[in-house]
Amino acid sequence: MAYTAADVKNLRERTGAGMMDCKKALDESNGDIEAAVDALRAKGLAAAAKKSSRTAAEGLVGVAVTGTKGVAVEVNSETDFVAKNEQFQDFVRKTTEVALGVAGDDVEALKAAGYPNGGTVADALTNNVATIGENQQVRRMKTVEVSQGLIVPYMHNAAAPNLGKIGVLVALESDASAEVLEGLGKQIAMHIAAAFPLALNADDLDAELIERERKIAKEKAAESGKPENVQEKMVEGAIAKYAKENALLSQVFVMDNKTPVQQVVDQAGKEAGTKIVLKDFVRFQLGEGIEKEESDFAAEVAAAVAG
Repeated sequence: MAYTAADVKNLRERTGAGMMDCKKALDESNGDIEAAVDALRAKGLAAAAKKSSRTAAEGLVGVAVTGTKGVAVEVNSETDFVAKNEQFQDFVRKTTEVALGVAGDDVEALKAAGYPNGGTVADALTNNVATIGENQQVRRMKTVEVSQGLIVPYMHNAAAPNLGKIGVLVALESDASAEVLEGLGKQIAMHIAAAFPLALNADDLDAELIERERKIAKEKAAESGKPENVQEKMVEGAIAKYAKENALLSQVFVMDNKTPVQQVVDQAGKEAGTKIVLKDFVRFQLGEGIEKEESDFAAEVAAAVAG
């Protein structure tokens, strides 16, 4: 069965594969477009599986808000170049919007959810891996919600609207005006981006982190040579200081470097004639916690050229 240039164009549009790959697939399928689509999909899936072992620590964080609900999603790629790719950015943006309709913070449920262009988020991800040529992963998501009030999004050094490397959401519960909450939320979001709080308050701090800090504090106290009862006070003081510096509500507000965040929120509520509660927050920094592999870029380029 013969095929035309229009068939090649159609196949490229349907699969996103390169022109030569499309021509080869049509040659092998004797011009049968559907068979060529299947062949390219099979090759794409094989390529995706092969790339899945590569470390993906670059990419983008996306944030989206609708009404009193907001979500942040991190999608990783192998290189920063892909983060600038329009196809990848479109995928992160649409996936984040899909996440608004997913219950909880279940990444597997997000990947199984329907994608705007058809299929599922996982299908779109596989297609991205095959056509862009890098491993990509939907790594995590977190949702915040209030019954009344506002979710304020913030993107530090945005690569595109609501896409970047540090995404923040601030959940403010209140009947104050949107203008008041927007202004307060933006300032707190900028604080969160800069100060990197680990939890909303001291009680929410990870128990393992506290235990690790306690162990370090005990070692330092023991080195002091002071009496045991003094060492115990030193340890408790160190833990209290750690909790204060890492819980958002007790952190010193970066805008004035003196007022605790809780007081900033209380004062804003007082001025608005109502109560404002900082209920929750999200801070996603791209690649945090991922161990990056050291690589020789020149060697990678040479290997790519060599095929």
